[in-house]
Amino acid sequence: MKAIKLTTLMLIVILSGCSAGIKMPVAANQTIKAPPRGKAQVVFMRSTFVGSAISASLFDVTSGSPKFLGVIQNGNKVIYTVKPGKRNFMVVSEAADFMPATLSADRTYYAMVTPRMGAWKARFSIKPIRRIGAGDYTMKSDKFQKWLKDTKIVEINQAARDWAKANAADIKDKQNSYWAKWRGKSHDDKLAVTLNANDGI
Repeated sequence: MKAIKLTTLMLIVILSGCSAGIKMPVAANQTIKAPPRGKAQVVFMRSTFVGSAISASLFDVTSGSPKFLGVIQNGNKVIYTVKPGKRNFMVVSEAADFMPATLSADRTYYAMVTPRMGAWKARFSIKPIRRIGAGDYTMKSDKFQKWLKDTKIVEINQAARDWAKANAADIKDKQNSYWAKWRGKSHDDKLAVTLNANDGI
């Protein structure tokens, strides 16, 4: 009986602050349009079997305060339109991770939300998609074309906003804790996960 109670308590702790169960609706229009004139947009995608049952949430933390962009589940796209310039994005699940970006006006950028194993469940990172170069995370790769095809654009809804508001303190705590760790990465490691101005199309 004690073991059952302990397991239940652990699950409550694990799921607190988790966006599990929050599903954003699929958009009626699945076309990725060009951003409004003078703006930039980032298309966040997620498509992998690993960690597919776990949701993650996306934020713009450029100002220091997390701006909620939406919950991203496996097979989803979240599109964020914003003023060009330097930005910093965060993905939150069991932990938090970051992707700096420099965005140019009138361009569309792509990034993948990817899983990595954590203490209790999958954690997530954000990997930039390069416009040129070799490897899976480039726009010329077959995998990139498959990700575009296999993911659906979702739109933010009130349930997602309510979740973000209710968990704001936990989200901010994770931002502060993991940003300090992220800043300790090497210069090369930071550059590898930075979305560059010339990555947009």
